[in-house]
Amino acid sequence: MRRVRDSRSDRAASLPAVGTLVNEPAYAGLVKDFGRARVVEAIREQIAAERDNGNEARERVAAVETRLRTLVAPRMRRVINATGVILHTNLGRAPLSKAAVDALAVAAGYSNVELDLETGKRGERASLVSGLLTALFECDAALVVNNNAAAILLALTALCKGKEVLVSRGQLVEIGGSFRMPDVMRLSGARMVEVGTTNRTRAADYEAAVTPRTAALLRVHTSNFRVTGFTESAPLESLAEVAHRRGLLLIDDLGSGATESIGDEPTVAESIEHCDVITFSGDKLFGGPQAGIVLGRGEKGVDAVKKMSRHPLARALRIDKLTLAALEATLRQRLTGHADEIPVERMLHAPVDEVRRRAGFWSVKLADRGVETWLVDGFSAVGGGSLPEHQIATVLLSITGPASRLAAALRRGEPPVIARIEKDQCCLDPRTVLKGEDEILIDAVEAAANVVKR
Repeated sequence: MRRVRDSRSDRAASLPAVGTLVNEPAYAGLVKDFGRARVVEAIREQIAAERDNGNEARERVAAVETRLRTLVAPRMRRVINATGVILHTNLGRAPLSKAAVDALAVAAGYSNVELDLETGKRGERASLVSGLLTALFECDAALVVNNNAAAILLALTALCKGKEVLVSRGQLVEIGGSFRMPDVMRLSGARMVEVGTTNRTRAADYEAAVTPRTAALLRVHTSNFRVTGFTESAPLESLAEVAHRRGLLLIDDLGSGATESIGDEPTVAESIEHCDVITFSGDKLFGGPQAGIVLGRGEKGVDAVKKMSRHPLARALRIDKLTLAALEATLRQRLTGHADEIPVERMLHAPVDEVRRRAGFWSVKLADRGVETWLVDGFSAVGGGSLPEHQIATVLLSITGPASRLAAALRRGEPPVIARIEKDQCCLDPRTVLKGEDEILIDAVEAAANVVKR
């Protein structure tokens, strides 16, 4: 019987060797840009794909270049936040102020991050911001680590390991990324003791649970979780009475770090008035970079912060020089009365009439380019686990056309614009669009509308 030859196998066998291709002049530019090893690997992958498909690529060099450029393309990209969520966790929470961004350039080179310029001796990086923190919040000690989860883990480990910590059952929450407070407490070596019930916890519940092994009372910010209706929680002043009467620490995981009263969010000032140790995030309502800020009040608070700073875990959780520089700049702005230069502050307090004028400007500009839009009253959100029930009046720009396709086209554009879909309409909220992004956004909307029309 005559054997029939497989033409696909013939084509695969005729594919050139990788070593031959990489030495061809056509690949010289790619070798220069990406290095020989990367080009060899990309050619090998391309040849394997051609072999699997049974087809030899006509534009093999272009295909190899596409593979290489895809490999090294930046994964983190600038986006325009038009969602109306100010502290959008998926978009990096608080955008930095110009002063904070400028400070990054200073820290990027050599700096005195751990050098005392006066004495020439080794310094403590925390000292660069501790004085600013104690001055701003009128407390007695301060420490900074890389995020608030790290701050509370360090506090529990350094101050409560092997001892009991009393916490309300209603505050044993899970927040983003499957972060659970009971897991953090177990990891710290402290023994969690639940008091009260999910909806009602009184100071007497804490008092009744105190034993000789108790080290601290802990209040936990519940982030996006709220219990409404038949509820009761012990106020900080009542917890302070119990803690100090029994010789215990009162630790407050404040979470968002509100510097002023807004909605029902607890403020740093309220916490400092009653607590020994306070922790909160730098990149939420405070408006700075991701960081865990620790404040101490009184003799017990000072001793606690000192123990935390000397604990071996503090080395693993320490703040990096870039974050430290951005945080210092943000602190200086708040301390010198320039908080209005911090983007989060501007977004939180922008009057709705100002937002309406901006949306109207966009609408007029887009109409000139043939893109139909209209203005709709709506609400912005704080986000980032802060003030989940607090809405901020805003004005949305609604774009005519299929909402999901428009949102996808905007997201895939350059730069990506992240919109929101509300009532089956693709909408943009000017409140969260940074200064200087208006013309870029208008260009992006026009481009996205043209993509949808094709």
